Amino acid sequence: NLITAEGKDGKHSEAKNLGPVSGPNRQRDLCTFCTISLDQEEVFRTRVFDKSVTPFYGEDFYFEIPRPFQCLSFYVYAKSVFQRDLPVGKVSIRKDDLCKYNGKEDWFGLQTVDPNSEVQGKVHLEMRLNEVITENGSIGQHLLVRIIECKELPLISGQNCDPYATVSLVGPARSDQKKTKVKKKTSNPHFDETFFFEVTRSSSYSKKSHFQVEEEDIEKLEIKVDLWNNENLAQDVFLGETRVSVKILRNDHIHKAWYLLQPKGNGSKSKSDDLGSLRLKLTYIEDTVLPSACYTPLCNLLLKSPDVKPISASAAHILGDICRERYEAVLPLARLLLHHNRFVPFVSAVAALELDNTQEANTIFRGNSLATRCIDDMMKIVGKNYLAVTLKPVIDEICESNKTCEIDPVKLKEGDNVEVNKENLQVYVQKVFSSITQSSSSCPPLMCDVFRSLRHLACKRFPGDPHVQYSAVSSFVFLRFFAVAVLSPHSFQLRPHHPDPEISRTLTLISKTIQTLGSWGSLSKKLSSFKETYMYDFFKSFQEDKCIEKVKKFLDEISSNVSKESSGLEDAVVLKEGEVQKRAQGRKRLGKKNFKKRWLRVTNRELSYHKHKGKEALCTISVKNIQAVEKLDESAFNRKNMFQVVHSEKPLYVQAGNCVEASEWLDVLGQVSRCNEGRLTTFHPSNYTAGAWQCCKNQNSNSPGCKPCTTTVMDNLQLDIDCDRETERIFSLLSSNDTKLQNMEDACATMVVYQGPQREQEEYSKFTIQEPKETFQTLQQLRNIMRELQNQHLIRNDTTAQYGSLDNPIVGKTS
Repeated sequence: NLITAEGKDGKHSEAKNLGPVSGPNRQRDLCTFCTISLDQEEVFRTRVFDKSVTPFYGEDFYFEIPRPFQCLSFYVYAKSVFQRDLPVGKVSIRKDDLCKYNGKEDWFGLQTVDPNSEVQGKVHLEMRLNEVITENGSIGQHLLVRIIECKELPLISGQNCDPYATVSLVGPARSDQKKTKVKKKTSNPHFDETFFFEVTRSSSYSKKSHFQVEEEDIEKLEIKVDLWNNENLAQDVFLGETRVSVKILRNDHIHKAWYLLQPKGNGSKSKSDDLGSLRLKLTYIEDTVLPSACYTPLCNLLLKSPDVKPISASAAHILGDICRERYEAVLPLARLLLHHNRFVPFVSAVAALELDNTQEANTIFRGNSLATRCIDDMMKIVGKNYLAVTLKPVIDEICESNKTCEIDPVKLKEGDNVEVNKENLQVYVQKVFSSITQSSSSCPPLMCDVFRSLRHLACKRFPGDPHVQYSAVSSFVFLRFFAVAVLSPHSFQLRPHHPDPEISRTLTLISKTIQTLGSWGSLSKKLSSFKETYMYDFFKSFQEDKCIEKVKKFLDEISSNVSKESSGLEDAVVLKEGEVQKRAQGRKRLGKKNFKKRWLRVTNRELSYHKHKGKEALCTISVKNIQAVEKLDESAFNRKNMFQVVHSEKPLYVQAGNCVEASEWLDVLGQVSRCNEGRLTTFHPSNYTAGAWQCCKNQNSNSPGCKPCTTTVMDNLQLDIDCDRETERIFSLLSSNDTKLQNMEDACATMVVYQGPQREQEEYSKFTIQEPKETFQTLQQLRNIMRELQNQHLIRNDTTAQYGSLDNPIVGKTS
């Protein structure tokens, strides 16, 4: 089974009543930020919120979780200029408890950040109890403890630690401690060291010992294993502990198992001061994905939906009908249809059904219907690069120049000049408007196909209205796409963080203007229809600029039957960029400047790294020359989260900031280069040093790799979709709405028997049932497929990992 998960920090996150922190910061001067961590590995952080004990962070983060973890944690820090940022408190939620908070928004009390409780990882132990004969012939017992290895220890200051373990036999009257050797620069140390402890002795045993009693009760003894990071000159850092009672050996003289490391004292905490609270909205989804063959029947039934007459009797429409209150239900369906090139016929059919029930042209596609939700999701999936090319440069300029644009007299601050603000806003709006109306050549063909279909259907439904062909398209591309992206650039990956309140207000005014210009151009609205007086005055300046003609021309270009010809000069689209650690090319392995901070940037054309963001490239690699992008073994450089880009010259070795970043870099670089002709089939997961590849010991530096490369599916870069996972999500949605499916089936049966809808059954009116016989047949097919999938899940859930194994380690104290 493939277990995957997603985490999300809700966009309404905020803190209140933040408590004092140690150091020079006074409570009234707190400048704070919040971080998100998987165990002890930070994966995201918010911007700094200035001088407030009730900050509203208002940021949302969506990410795939690429590795096992124990806790999802949120830390609040007070920003410090002259020393380390000071922790205010944290909220830590165990993985097993995340489902309790899924989809909910709540306040969580901040807990003290205690170094002795910041732990992660697991340890593999073996214990054995042996009987020995002493010098005088009496029988005693010795305990053998073997510490084999550890996995997933935390990074210390961003680097692998130098771990060692102490092993202690602890009882009411004794404490005997031994220590392993220090392992250098690794988060997965392999110790394989064995220690012997004397457990019992007879009263005649005369050798001097640490025993203070003649006979010690084995039931009261326990083995305590502590993991530490060796700091050399400074105090060693506690990494975690586990305790195992020796009486676990009373039934079996050998015990071998994996244990999760625990906080010192098993997490017991004294009552701390009130540190304040953090409000979070969490969404956590964990999918158990079955083999592909299990999903074939459900996938085929969904893909047949565009051909079903009427469309309301199709499996895809039924899914949207019973999950109409859950917006996320449409996303897996849209992704599945996109992957198999079935999206356009399906959305055309459901749009036609919606138009049949639309009575007035000026209300076209204004509701939250299945058609509008499908098109919304499609635009977010395939239009990501389109937004980046069209809006990112101007959004960056607006956010970085930070000119005041407030024109509402009620909101003006003292000293503001409304005429200057109006001019600033007009310049920004003009730039955004021009970027949009001149971007038709960059509009993805799939979006054009959908817009063309909508335009045709609207003209057919309202033949007497000359403007409806434009409003059918503008209601999506302006109102639901560009205007929303301007309003919330962070949600569309156009900015790394949500803007501050003043810039957010500017973007709100621009978004409102773009919405109105798009609607005004397509519907020929009059200025008198605007609600706000200040907006009425503002729009006068645009009336003379022939905005209507520009909007119509743009809408014609993205929805006409004339196919667009590529100029062959496709704009470079920034797919990902960020700070990394790059290994210096050609340097010795132990060189002092072996790794340096660099700004890594990948577009659809090239991969480059720079000394700092915005500086000229120090090195540029054409994506056409990339032969492989693969993970690098931790042992290669004793660093986590490393990957390599193999190209025509020496491999580029890069360390990402965290596991989420590493996964994203691998995905983006793998997708952008997967169609290259020179791609390798094998690679070396380690580096070449000391005259040999460290992975396979081959001494030929040009030898083929010793491990198969990761396979990639040849899809469009924008449509990297795991169909099995999307189908599993659809199955989960159908299963959670099984009662509605049964009610819909009952409604179909009732309508067939009584020759028409029964008004007394109010719940039946919630369903779209045009042909009850066709719908009933589809429902029965769905339910049969669901039963078989449920059986497959039950079979696989029975084969859980053994308790104490690497995949299912023992938690806490064992007796």
